[in-house]
Amino acid sequence: MKLATWNVNSLRARKDHLLRWLGEADVDVVCLQELKHVDKHFPADELAAAGYPHCAWDGQPTYNGVAIVSRLPLSDVQKGMADDEDDPQKRVIAATIEGVRVYGLYVPNGQRVGSDKFRYKLRWLDRFRRELDRYDPSTKLAVVGDFNIAPDDNDVWDPFRLDGTLLCHPEERRRLQQWLDWGLWDSYREKNRFGADFTWWDYRQMGWERNHGIRIDHVLLSRSLRDTLVDVRVDRHVRGWDTPSDHAPVVATFG
Repeated sequence: MKLATWNVNSLRARKDHLLRWLGEADVDVVCLQELKHVDKHFPADELAAAGYPHCAWDGQPTYNGVAIVSRLPLSDVQKGMADDEDDPQKRVIAATIEGVRVYGLYVPNGQRVGSDKFRYKLRWLDRFRRELDRYDPSTKLAVVGDFNIAPDDNDVWDPFRLDGTLLCHPEERRRLQQWLDWGLWDSYREKNRFGADFTWWDYRQMGWERNHGIRIDHVLLSRSLRDTLVDVRVDRHVRGWDTPSDHAPVVATFG
């Protein structure tokens, strides 16, 4: 299985990019973030024609929205977390695919350290840590998506300049570490111990051209999946296409 994640930053604007990339990347499943449209606009027919007939999505106008696009059948589709908290933001979708429980996440950005949105982000991360407790760590579990967190200094273009800032703040990183401590592994680091691939570049200040990037899109795996992991790559070239998303896809291949 090839499992991918990609924040498309508006599926309506980037639909042709998605179809082009699916045609060249040969992935089985991709989790999408930031659809930014209501459910009726999801291009299910076009994706089916491209060989991806099994889709689940949870849209939201203007902001957020998540989807799973798959060649393989989906079962037990879940939208949102399983707790009782009423959260109107569409940020979580999950399904079981060939015995693997896959979560696609769009973690809140947080806007600014110390703001109400930052506090919401920290609470959201705590909520998902509790979501993990629904499973045994021996479960075949993949948690993928745009996490809006760079795990450590190796994942940013300038760790001195970005230390303590949004996406690199100790409280964000501590909560992500709690997910790993539960029993998840960062697949990219498993296969690229000293790698410095980024997955997001700001549109502003020539972030892409200067390679001022951050690795905030992740594929986390439980041990049973980690043991079958063959390779993880970032399709960096996609960020260089015309009118691109500010994110590049991440692809994990299992044996």
